[in-house]
Amino acid sequence: MSFTDTLKKSLGFEETEDNKNKPKNEFSIFLDDIRDALKPKGNPNNKQQYRQEPQKQYGQTPRPTPTPSPKPKARPTPVYDEYEVIIPDQSYYEIILIRPKTIDDINYVVDQVIEEQNPVILDLSFLEKESAPNYKLATDKIKQMRSKFGAQALLLSRTEDKNLIIISPRKVKVLNKG
Repeated sequence: MSFTDTLKKSLGFEETEDNKNKPKNEFSIFLDDIRDALKPKGNPNNKQQYRQEPQKQYGQTPRPTPTPSPKPKARPTPVYDEYEVIIPDQSYYEIILIRPKTIDDINYVVDQVIEEQNPVILDLSFLEKESAPNYKLATDKIKQMRSKFGAQALLLSRTEDKNLIIISPRKVKVLNKG
């Protein structure tokens, strides 16, 4: 007899021949009623709830093999009777980044903004450090573009190394959301 069997017998969980022949007292009748109440009845759901061998409950179960999904049917291509083509006024804008060093470079910027309708990003730090009169002339030309032609000029960054300004024609809207 194993240790667990001996322990069950000593605690009264297993009936022996001696226990069967003994007269039952009230306490043993009470325990029998509790055991009967806890025993699963004929309901199949209860059989699932109380397993006889709980260690097999966590054993590996074979994985179901997935069934291959059917191939989707090809959808017909929709036919559009009416269509609308949207054509922009100017297909693209060239945004030029330039560091002007002479007045000719400033004149090139003015031509790009006014005639070509392209936005330009200027770095005026070189003119500010090297040539104060050319810097003053460049700022005057920017002011004239703003007043006469409706160009927009926004300061992007001003540090020791950079003085970045974006100048855009009236047609190109630049918004300051900062």
